[in-house]
Amino acid sequence: MRARLLIVLVGVISGCVHYTPKPLAPEDTARQLETRTLTDNGLRKFFESIASETSHWPRESWDLGELTVAALYFQPSLEVVRAEWSAASAGIQTARARPNPTLTAGPGYNFNASGFTPWLPFGNLEWPIETAGKRRYRVAHAEHLSDSARLKINTTAWQIRSRLRSALVDFVAASERQTLLSDQIALQGRAVGLLEQRAATGAISIPEITPARLALQKLRQDESDARSQRTEARARLGEAVGVPVVALDDIMLIFDLSAVPAEVSRLTARDARRQALLERADILAGLSDYAASQSALQLEIAKQYPDVRLASGYQLDNGENKWTLGIGIELPVLNRNQGPIAEAEARRALAAVRFEALQATIIAEVDRAVAVYRTAADIVTQAGEVVAVQHQQLRSVEDQFKAGAADGLELVNAQIELASSKIAFVIAEARMQQAFGSLVDAVQDPWDFEQLAHVTSSPPDEHHPSDRVVP
Repeated sequence: MRARLLIVLVGVISGCVHYTPKPLAPEDTARQLETRTLTDNGLRKFFESIASETSHWPRESWDLGELTVAALYFQPSLEVVRAEWSAASAGIQTARARPNPTLTAGPGYNFNASGFTPWLPFGNLEWPIETAGKRRYRVAHAEHLSDSARLKINTTAWQIRSRLRSALVDFVAASERQTLLSDQIALQGRAVGLLEQRAATGAISIPEITPARLALQKLRQDESDARSQRTEARARLGEAVGVPVVALDDIMLIFDLSAVPAEVSRLTARDARRQALLERADILAGLSDYAASQSALQLEIAKQYPDVRLASGYQLDNGENKWTLGIGIELPVLNRNQGPIAEAEARRALAAVRFEALQATIIAEVDRAVAVYRTAADIVTQAGEVVAVQHQQLRSVEDQFKAGAADGLELVNAQIELASSKIAFVIAEARMQQAFGSLVDAVQDPWDFEQLAHVTSSPPDEHHPSDRVVP
């Protein structure tokens, strides 16, 4: 008997999980964050895991899709929600666990014993049985919370992608604007030089040069502003990807400011609202949260019904073997779990109100995004027409210049006007792209974002930071 008991105890102890310390080393983690690069071998493996072409590595140029993959790999905020999903998934295992039986054993002593041993060893075994489907409701509640945590990965990924896209658009637009302004500064400098030559010959007065000089100074300020915007956008881009800004050195960042999917022009506000209200990750997460509140309420209602405890006991009494069998049940006479039921009902009502508020917010967000995008697209069309007119005007002045009907100053002024219209066109395109980005975020349709399926279809532990190769 003692040997059997010893074997059981050894088996129980050997099946236990042992604590393994994992202390944080702030210096090491800080160094890893500071030394991240887009040439990381772990990033390359991540590309390969989602079937991205990686024959040219390290890449010399990065577009929005490729930067998105890098952001999904590096971004710490995505690691946080992945860890939350892992924790929520572990809660399912906890919910599935059945209550353990209780074994009580010990010696007894009979002070009035006569003729037999006074010792009365005994043992009692109590086996709990849950009733009213409590375990089923508990598991359903944990599964809904896990689904909600998984869907929040999508929401976070969209937020990461939104910041990344916005920073990339600003960077490319500022770069193009800086280049165009540099060209326009050169043209304006030529115009000022021509005016100064006329003033030197007495053809015009010195004050007549002042507007051209002020325009040149204004262009130089605009060029400095564009350079500052480019630097700021580049820093935000590194932050959005999750790498130091120096990791973006010596690479080409690509984004076509004129590219917009054709189906967007056919999208109506009604269709956009319907798609957003049915498919957005936060909508689906809200539904999972509400389902979890339903399961929590069912669990609290089920707790009105007491669990059963089957008990069996054995005692050796003066050489006689005595065995007992009993049943235990909690008597719900002082309360019927009314308080927790009321709390669960209130939490369900809160989940419903939050879901309705989310729907209202999304409707307003989609309507605003559609309207702003259409306005921005119209402005781009108008700006393009101005550029076309300026091109035509420049060709006309060039013909006149060749024929001797126009002088060099008129030709330079026509070139300046064209450069100015091109700058306005770039600004309009950038605003259209930002409006389009807001529309994509509002609807959460992957028109140009195909990588989300991978980050939500993988097991929670697949993306654990310890699995990465970080220099």
